[in-house]
Amino acid sequence: MVTCGTYLKCHHLASTTRLALVQSHLFECAEEFEWRLQAWAILSNHYHFVASSPEDPRTLSVMLSKLHTITSIELNKKDGTAGRRVWFQYWDSHITFQRSYFARLKYVHQNPVHHGLVENAEYYPWCSAAWFTRQARPAFYGTVQSFKIDRVNIPDDFEALPATAEEESGVKPPHSKSI
Repeated sequence: MVTCGTYLKCHHLASTTRLALVQSHLFECAEEFEWRLQAWAILSNHYHFVASSPEDPRTLSVMLSKLHTITSIELNKKDGTAGRRVWFQYWDSHITFQRSYFARLKYVHQNPVHHGLVENAEYYPWCSAAWFTRQARPAFYGTVQSFKIDRVNIPDDFEALPATAEEESGVKPPHSKSI
């Protein structure tokens, strides 16, 4: 499982096009490095994902470096802030217990609800909840949904903002100025 935040928790991703940009690049990088995404949630100033690793899990840092480099360049280009630091650090954990895996899957699927962005995570386009509902076998879906997530220990002290559709107007997301 991976959690990553933006530098100073700035809301660089607070628009529909920016969230879609990061999600698209996450999918591309995960495929390139053979990480199989199981759950993901991308919010205005952080993201989480759970993935199965390839044979060599050490590729995670290379994959994330590529993801962060590509998205930083594109976001900075949109804002006219070349060289601005976008991403801060990431936390990863190797999940070895089945119960921890199920709880973390549910936590990531439900992260937009946790942050008050939607009442039903399936309506948040930048997370895996709707995909999971459609793709999971009913028994597996039920098992994951049965887990409590109130005591899951994941770095997530972020205050996410709802996505806006301001991108075409040239308005920058809140707190996106160069620091």
